[in-house]
Amino acid sequence: MLKTLSLLSILSFTFSATALANSITEPDSFTVSSDDMHNGKFLNKSQEFNGFGCTGDDTSPQLKWTGAPEGTKSFAITAFDPDAPTGSGWWHWQIINIKASVNEIKNGVGSNKKTLAPTGSQQMIND
Repeated sequence: MLKTLSLLSILSFTFSATALANSITEPDSFTVSSDDMHNGKFLNKSQEFNGFGCTGDDTSPQLKWTGAPEGTKSFAITAFDPDAPTGSGWWHWQIINIKASVNEIKNGVGSNKKTLAPTGSQQMIND
């Protein structure tokens, strides 16, 4: 069992912006950055799952984004691990309905024990 996840090969974060109307245009400069995750580097112990032989803090990462497409109504963030030893992958985290006016989430937003999630957003039940 891997105790540390590599952002590039194990954990895929999907970030989506829901746009208005029937025409969705590709953003020219939509970027996502994180103080907690870096391409090609292992995740911090704080982002590691706590269970199945792993001993991390199971904390969602800080994320910041810019350049959303015009007409964006909301954002969704999903974290799926296709290489988890379950036979079908593992959903680490899903949060939806993040208002278009929000452009950053703090470290630890994924905790249901805290009230850090943006107002109006919803976290899905994960694996």
